[in-house]
Amino acid sequence: MSRCKKREEGYDNVHSPESASLFNPRALSVRTVGFDPEVKRDDVTRPDTHHLTFIRVRDQHKINMKNKNEILFEGIKLERNQTYLNSIYTQLYIIEGRSKGVNEEHEVLQMEKIPRTQRLQDTSFYCNDIFKPFPEPEYVEKDKIRTVLTTGIAGIGKTVSVQKFILDWADGKANQDVDFMFVLPFRELNLIKDHRYSLHKLLLDFHPELKDLDSKIYEECKVVFIFDGLDESRITLTFSDNENVSDVTETSSVGILISNLMKGELLSSALIWITSRPAAASQIPSKYINRVTTIQGFDEPQKEEYFRRRISDEDQANRIISHIRRVRSLHIMCHIPVFCWISSTVLQKLLKDDLSAEIPQTLTEIYIHFLLTQINMRNQKYEERDPDELLQSNREAIVKLADLAFKELMKGNVMFYEEDLRESGIDVSDASVYSGICTEIFKESVDQRKVYCFIHLSFQEFLAAFHVFYSCVIKNMKSLELFLNEQYQWYCSENFLFELLKAAINKSLQSENGHLDLFLRFLLGISLLSNQGLLLGLLRYIEDSWYSVKKTAWYIKYKIKSTSNAPLSADRSISLYLCLLEVNDKTLDQDMQECVKSGNHSVKKLSDAYCSTIAYMLQISEKTLDELDLKKYNTSDDGRRRLIPAVMNCRTALLVPSCNNDLQDSYAKLLFDGLKSSHCQLNILSHNDLQDSGVKLLSDGLKSSHCHLNILRQQGLLHTKHTKVQACLNPSHLRELDLSCNHPGKSVRLLSNPYYRLDKLKYVQH
Repeated sequence: MSRCKKREEGYDNVHSPESASLFNPRALSVRTVGFDPEVKRDDVTRPDTHHLTFIRVRDQHKINMKNKNEILFEGIKLERNQTYLNSIYTQLYIIEGRSKGVNEEHEVLQMEKIPRTQRLQDTSFYCNDIFKPFPEPEYVEKDKIRTVLTTGIAGIGKTVSVQKFILDWADGKANQDVDFMFVLPFRELNLIKDHRYSLHKLLLDFHPELKDLDSKIYEECKVVFIFDGLDESRITLTFSDNENVSDVTETSSVGILISNLMKGELLSSALIWITSRPAAASQIPSKYINRVTTIQGFDEPQKEEYFRRRISDEDQANRIISHIRRVRSLHIMCHIPVFCWISSTVLQKLLKDDLSAEIPQTLTEIYIHFLLTQINMRNQKYEERDPDELLQSNREAIVKLADLAFKELMKGNVMFYEEDLRESGIDVSDASVYSGICTEIFKESVDQRKVYCFIHLSFQEFLAAFHVFYSCVIKNMKSLELFLNEQYQWYCSENFLFELLKAAINKSLQSENGHLDLFLRFLLGISLLSNQGLLLGLLRYIEDSWYSVKKTAWYIKYKIKSTSNAPLSADRSISLYLCLLEVNDKTLDQDMQECVKSGNHSVKKLSDAYCSTIAYMLQISEKTLDELDLKKYNTSDDGRRRLIPAVMNCRTALLVPSCNNDLQDSYAKLLFDGLKSSHCQLNILSHNDLQDSGVKLLSDGLKSSHCHLNILRQQGLLHTKHTKVQACLNPSHLRELDLSCNHPGKSVRLLSNPYYRLDKLKYVQH
């Protein structure tokens, strides 16, 4: 128990009940239990001033933290846009652990390529419990969780989870053993990264209410430091032993103070919570992290709960939920809470104006309507204006914001400063008007410098795509230099737009991590005549755009289907497939469905990229495939391997690609991790040549309590020296086990154990 707690409990029989809040004048009076009238007044025990100050500061700190965190602003930071966090907060899935290695792939694409059956795992916990150890028998005190790293993509709910964590503490609902919670967002720390501070002085700048607190109190109390947004940090963190700081009054750079806090050199008893997007998480050595958690967003019930909490009109909520379920791109993106907000903002506005309104079907349509909604909100009197007139009157400002979005996206920046805005010709004094699009982060007590970012990375990519299309319309070649081909002047071509889109496709395919993929999808979407019509106040029609888009769709299908070109990666193949959906081209989708349904699969050889898109289509389908038989597909061995992820959404899988081929470890792990999911639909797995590592992975997957595989036919050889591993292929849910061509040896006695419920067992006897 902390000394602060001991002191406070020691005075429980002295203070009046109102002493929990020293803003009550009666709290300063002294009362004794069992008061003896013969005892002189001078002998009455009185609380010391130090302790009273501590309680007063702590209570004021809680009040301040409650006031800062109980309101959630959505879009423009105006009173009409504020919402009480508790009224709309929907619990997120937070799981322990993360995938190995640093995934630098585009975050939205990470979310989209993971199927609905695999995205969310079953073991999750509430954000208030991140410092609590799981009740495991092997847990001992030395395993205390001091430092937690929480990762998640942009907009997934990291900052809101921090806000809820603080609010529940300030409201007395959770973590009441904590005396103080200190929030130090990296966005704001960046503004003072070149300054020198002691930790005590730094905390005073962020939390002025601490001014009367003795600096020694930090060691005596239980405190939590929250560092939000490591991915936004422009501070160098140093974890070497060269510069150690162990005293809260010792002055050093901000980076060294933070590093020493995380290492435990400074305030070793303090709890540390760090949030970050995945790609930046490796900045902190793993030895200083006791727990890693990942926020995975909303599952299906949580999505629905969010919309019902936010939309009071039940009929309207039902229609919006139903529509999102039907539109594949929207359905997937709504795992991200910030996209739920964007979608609900747009759809509520459309249905309010016209109950029979045509609801957007693509990401680009949603984002165009969101742009219109945010610009309309600029008029604080809510006077409705014609959309074309509205866009025309704001054209200059939007074009400049789009220029900023494009320049910073190409540099890889998601945070920028006043000088960046000025470089794009944006009047800094007017920038806050567009805070529904470009959010201003400002803290007066720390620095007078402002930091800006777009409402979400995807919106920055949307505006960047608009910038490129607008440059195409006005023939601004300087802005298109990224896509120019030096060998010929394609911008003089009659098919100017097609050449631009083709160049953008080729540029995006060169990216290993997909950083241009969503930008490309928006660029194609804006090229549609229908979407140009929505943006008519900003730009004029490109007359031949319908032909250019049609030709571009053909080019995309050629890139996916061609077996003569260098094979595309699975991720790039899926990205191109989603681009087709963005321009409402369903022909490839229809071809793939016919290919899957046909009894005579693949007369023409299928490319590896085509197999990747088939697997993705099957994964995200609402319907479960009855049987996936790889040998029916006329493709390469690698193409068949690319089909393997589809087993997550099929009932029977026959995976023998060829007589001399084995499942490589990476594909085997993908398959057998899927067996652990409670959402896996697979009932029958057949005929696979497994190496030693593959057998172990299979055994691990089968042992999961979530696996419901009924039939395993392993007629190919189990290439393993560990015959006991074969005994692990007999969990209680298996009814038929075929080990033909295998010699289980003595382990057959384990395989026929009456504990198991096998109806059929086949193997080779000696």
